[in-house]
Amino acid sequence: MDYLSQVNALPLYLIVAAILLFILILCTVFLVRSYRAGIAIGMDPKILKKTITTSAVFTILPSIGILVGVVTLSGTLGIPLSWLRLSVVGALQYELSVAEIAAEAIGLSGLKVSEMSVGAYTTVSLVMTVGILGGGICTLFFLKKYLKKVYRKPKTLSQPESGKQGLGSIAMVAMFIGLCTAYISSYIGEFVNHGTYMPLFTAVAAGLIMAVFVFLGRKPKFRWLENFDVALSMLLAMGAAVALNQLV
Repeated sequence: MDYLSQVNALPLYLIVAAILLFILILCTVFLVRSYRAGIAIGMDPKILKKTITTSAVFTILPSIGILVGVVTLSGTLGIPLSWLRLSVVGALQYELSVAEIAAEAIGLSGLKVSEMSVGAYTTVSLVMTVGILGGGICTLFFLKKYLKKVYRKPKTLSQPESGKQGLGSIAMVAMFIGLCTAYISSYIGEFVNHGTYMPLFTAVAAGLIMAVFVFLGRKPKFRWLENFDVALSMLLAMGAAVALNQLV
């Protein structure tokens, strides 16, 4: 049995399906209880139903970006693991970057199926799983204490009246700048050393498209783009890369 057949085996599908079914049932229970709680405190049923419908509609397009991540990972890590990682607590940016880092750490040149083995698959999946546990553990032990501070000082959640950003906002921006810098630097290195221009072109295209969406999102008529800008920029950038590849 070859590598892809092993990581796409039926038992893995059944395990993932059971986990996701449990989560789906749990979400349904919370949805029903929340709806009943809203009715109990006197909220208008029409407003509740409209909120549910609107939320469901506005999750479709952003989820396309997640689906793209599943497709991207499934070519190397198989469908079950990719499906599970991006359906529970995984994040698109986290899963792709950590999987790549883990693969390179064990001596591979990247997430290439030709270099993967069951041992490498196990290591990569373990690193991805353990790495994401930080959020759940912090929530379990520190969320209650954190919420007390939030309720006592709500200004820490947003920009203070002085115009200065809080430490959390600065740290988040710095983290993403560092992440983008690392990736773009590697793309530039591939272009300079090997003449591989497609990753750099795709990153630049995605950045330019995202900049356009951010600009438009500041206008009241296009405020809805804020919910879809990441997914759309990814899809359009990949479409531009495919078009360029066909032309070249």
